[in-house]
Amino acid sequence: MKIQLDYIKKFFSNDNFAKNAGIIIESVTEDFVECSMEIKDIHRNSVGGVHGGAIFTLADFTFAVHANLDNLCGLDVGNTIGQSCNISYLKSTRGNCLIARSTCLNKGRNMSVYQVNIRDDLNKQIATMIGNGFTIAKK
Repeated sequence: MKIQLDYIKKFFSNDNFAKNAGIIIESVTEDFVECSMEIKDIHRNSVGGVHGGAIFTLADFTFAVHANLDNLCGLDVGNTIGQSCNISYLKSTRGNCLIARSTCLNKGRNMSVYQVNIRDDLNKQIATMIGNGFTIAKK
């Protein structure tokens, strides 16, 4: 599979929610996708911590990029959507940036499972998410 990072970034530039959250696609290979998000005031909750929704948004976006790589690299298999996700928040961060890295645990014709680990720029594990994808076959 030939991965064209510029094409992938351009495709996902249409994701206004992720763009407004400040998420950046850093690296893409067949084995992993890495995205980052600088922590800003908009990401903070009422007690000053990073909002769980901001962490989930980063994890979900990273999952979406990875789950759709085949389709984006020309294999014409259809779009993969999130069927279910489970996130565990492990600790709060004192860092300035969050980094999400996905790996594929299992990939079938229609169903796939990805794990996304979120750490901060201090290399502390902040959260982990398991995302189940369903590929909608092209007709």
